[in-house]
Amino acid sequence: MDFNEPAGTNPADRGTVLGKSTPRIDGPLKTSGHAPYAYERHDVAEDQLAGYPVFSAIARGRITRIDSAAAEAAPGVVAVIRSTDMDVLGKHGMNVVPHFGGDEIRHYHQAVALVVAESFEAARAASGLVRVAYDAEGHADYDLSTHRDTAMARKAEPDQDVGDFAAAFAEAPVTLDETYTTPCQTHAMMEPHASIAQWDEEGRLTVWSSTQMVNWLVEGLCSAFDLDPDQVRVDSPFIGGGFGSKLFMRADSVLAALGARATGRPVKVALPRPAIANNTTHRARTIQRIRIGADRDGRITAIAHDGLSHTQPGGDGENSTAQTPFFYAGANRLITPRLVDLHLPEAHAMRAPGEASGLMALEIAMDEMAEKLGMDPVEFRILNDTQVDPGQPDRPFSDRNFVTCLRQGADRFGWADRNTTPGGRREGMWLIGHGMAGAYRGALTMNSGALVRLRPDGTAVVETDMTDIGTGSYTIIAQTAAEMLGLGVDQVEVRLGDSRYPVSSGSGGQFGAPSSTAGVYAACVKLREEIARRLGNVDAGSLDFADGRVTASGRSTSLAEIAADGEITAEDKVAFGEFQDDVLMATFAAHFVELAVHAGTGETRVRRMLAVCDAGRILNPLSARSQVIGGMVMGLGAALMEELAIDTGRGFFANHDLAGYEVPVHADIASQEVVFLDTLDPASTPLKAKGVGELGLCGIAAAVANAHYNATGLRIRDYPLTLDKVLEELPAI
Repeated sequence: MDFNEPAGTNPADRGTVLGKSTPRIDGPLKTSGHAPYAYERHDVAEDQLAGYPVFSAIARGRITRIDSAAAEAAPGVVAVIRSTDMDVLGKHGMNVVPHFGGDEIRHYHQAVALVVAESFEAARAASGLVRVAYDAEGHADYDLSTHRDTAMARKAEPDQDVGDFAAAFAEAPVTLDETYTTPCQTHAMMEPHASIAQWDEEGRLTVWSSTQMVNWLVEGLCSAFDLDPDQVRVDSPFIGGGFGSKLFMRADSVLAALGARATGRPVKVALPRPAIANNTTHRARTIQRIRIGADRDGRITAIAHDGLSHTQPGGDGENSTAQTPFFYAGANRLITPRLVDLHLPEAHAMRAPGEASGLMALEIAMDEMAEKLGMDPVEFRILNDTQVDPGQPDRPFSDRNFVTCLRQGADRFGWADRNTTPGGRREGMWLIGHGMAGAYRGALTMNSGALVRLRPDGTAVVETDMTDIGTGSYTIIAQTAAEMLGLGVDQVEVRLGDSRYPVSSGSGGQFGAPSSTAGVYAACVKLREEIARRLGNVDAGSLDFADGRVTASGRSTSLAEIAADGEITAEDKVAFGEFQDDVLMATFAAHFVELAVHAGTGETRVRRMLAVCDAGRILNPLSARSQVIGGMVMGLGAALMEELAIDTGRGFFANHDLAGYEVPVHADIASQEVVFLDTLDPASTPLKAKGVGELGLCGIAAAVANAHYNATGLRIRDYPLTLDKVLEELPAI
């Protein structure tokens, strides 16, 4: 199905199943412990061995020797695979650093060997017996701050250069020029990266893995082992979180495949927790300079955002300027992302890459600018709303209801009764603060396919390689098929995550839900057309599907009767047309926060959080709310505690476990509320839906920071807002 124009009225609009809060159909499996995650798939291959990696102890240099004799002689050890015994393996185009092979070290905790043994314990014990000698490169500086002046002086091509920013800023009667920093952060998902690999006698490779993008992992394995796609199968029905770290091929699948090839037996590998920070990927640190000029009425006349981050050579870093070209109006604009090459572990996509860090800065800057103007922060944002791309005014937003988010949020939160004097409201020893921020995240779509089967008993099966990373894909896909075929959700079986199924969008970038359901919609349209043919070539558009039956020209026939002679299959994909380039598709939210800061200890307690979201049709409000509140929790962590601590002399993240890298817990937030606007975006997909999985994270950290300022009167521009930055500056008791 080619989606070449905005969607009109179609069967998905009935709202019988779609749009209804529906408990996740995979919930019972997960809560009972029966959902098969990658490392636990003991039944998929017999006689499995366990692999445990050996990681580099330097950040940059070369391996001069790997002595594995003691490890090979250890009890239970079957093989030791050394990177120096092979050439560098190929990598997927999305990866920056190769995963194995050769003697070059490009980052700390790079995998240099794999010990394969009869048990996990034997492999882990023997890995400590492997001795690796290095020729380390001389001292390198891994502190982004020391590279800032050089990077800023280096000419960079701006993403947006409209009007004359310098002149407009110089002439503006009210200006702001501040620098904000955000730290490195890690994907602290519950399930580590894990894979089981097996080769058959014909040289075909099967990998049971925890991956967000099945087809991308197939492509990566083909690159690493010089295989054709039909020689690789990836199976990933359940994933215990990913947040972007599992978008592309990682070392676990490569090492498992190497171990299986060397031993002739299936091998499973799970990366230990420290390797998630140092071996996989992370969100890069940023240093952001934001300048805003406005007239005395509050209209922005000039805006510049200079964002610096770091990357492995050839990588993309964290583009903290991603949202600024589009979020607010302003005729004169200069948006410039910059990169510094640092041989830290690979910086790559982490939930809402770009916007998460960028809005942490931009939305504090907007708050500061409103204060300079003497304006309500909500009204300042409303005044500078735009319905068109500010850099290309002839390109409108497909659907933008940001002002509605702001007004509904302010009313629901009781914004008019907020504390208006920073540091001016106290309850005993607690300083009370209120803050808000806007949220912006682009609404991406990707071509996505599915196959639908109508079985003789009148039930349906959907097959697609789409993944469920804890987001509810099984349920919304079942809802889509049920809506299109007039069935109940319990009458639709959903099969996901297998590369033998049609290629989908996969899970990531907030494109998974709208794209994958559009693919299922396309396959269901094709199935409806086949049913129309079997009913006597009636017009497919005239069919009415309800309660397991289809009505055509006044005659009602059960789906079971139509498929009585054998199951009917239909396969199709949605291909998004170029018309989407003519509009700007995005999602929006307004976040509001109330918190308390202890006047003596500086500790922060978040009392309540509210998000009002504009994201088109909400396919399942229950799971969508879960996604948004999860993002809000993650944003609270970014604001108050999450920070990968860089050993700037040795080039690694020192707090590489869940004891040293703090994340929020249930007790940290007393109340969370999410409101979805009742909107549709016909330009997005046939279902008029957009994603929400990353929107909940966007902007919320700044709302926390703004509330913290409102409570204390301390404006902190260096995240996270930890006690060392607060305690000594608090007012005397």
